[in-house]
Amino acid sequence: MAWRLAETAATLRRTVEALLERGAVVRNLENLGERKLPYKIVKHDQHHLKGGYFLIDFDSAPIIITNLLDHLKRDIDIIRPSVLRHRIQRTEECIGIIPVNYVEELQKKK
Repeated sequence: MAWRLAETAATLRRTVEALLERGAVVRNLENLGERKLPYKIVKHDQHHLKGGYFLIDFDSAPIIITNLLDHLKRDIDIIRPSVLRHRIQRTEECIGIIPVNYVEELQKKK
């Protein structure tokens, strides 16, 4: 079991280093744990029924994604790499409280 943890840590380290080498900024790393795969996956002449799921939140230029995915697909410890685009929600700037002229409101009702 300890060798598995060391191997997983080395794989994550290689992945983060690949991101940093390509100019990405890593924001967060989240371990989702080991889970049963939805179906049997054969990758690099090995059959996989379980896999460790990880999320790496990073900012980068879109041009590096193709090169990064090619690098990750060649890594024998990564079963299924994927990159998802996270859209940033823009919030409107608050202009403050707009004062209401109550005298005009009362005169409109008459």
